[in-house]
Amino acid sequence: MEVDMQELLEDSVLLQCRVNDKPREEFIHPTKSLLDFLREDLGFTGTHMGCMTGHCGACTVTIDGHIAKSCITLAASVQRKKVVTIEGLGEPDSLHPVQSAFCEEAGFQCAYCSPGMVLSTVELLSENPEPTDEEIREALAGNLCRCTGYQSIVRAVRAAAAQYLAKQESQK
Repeated sequence: MEVDMQELLEDSVLLQCRVNDKPREEFIHPTKSLLDFLREDLGFTGTHMGCMTGHCGACTVTIDGHIAKSCITLAASVQRKKVVTIEGLGEPDSLHPVQSAFCEEAGFQCAYCSPGMVLSTVELLSENPEPTDEEIREALAGNLCRCTGYQSIVRAVRAAAAQYLAKQESQK
C-alpha cells in the first residue's frame, strides 16, 4: 500500500506540545487519542492501555499538572500544553519521592495500575500535602487495581506525604 503524503498531510494537524519536558512537534490525525500518540508515536509505554473508556486509570498522565485519562483525551487537545507520563516523573537512579514510597511500601503487585496511582498521588500531594485516608481513597478512586486490597497503596501515599512534608520542612 502506497502512502500519499499530500493526502496524509491534509488529514493531519500539527501538534506542538511538551512531553516529559521535551518539546514535541508531530503531525497527527485529529482523532488520535493522547494514549496512542504517547505509546505509538513517542514510545512512552509506561502509559498503559486498560479499559479505553477512562474508567480504570491505567492510562493516567498529567496535563499542565492535572491528571487526565489519556485514552479518552484527544492528542490534539494538548496543543501548547505540558504532558508528563510516568517516564517523565523520575529517573531509574533518582526516583520521584512518590515512586520511592510506592516501592518501599509495596504499593503495587503487577504494577499495571501503578503509573496512574503514582501520578494521581503526585497531583493529590501537590494540592493537599497532608491528606487523610479518606482523601487518599477519594483521590485514587479513578484508578482501579485488581491485585491489591488498596491498603499498601494507601500506606505508600501516606509515606510519600510524610517525605513531601519532611522535604518542605528542611527547605524552610
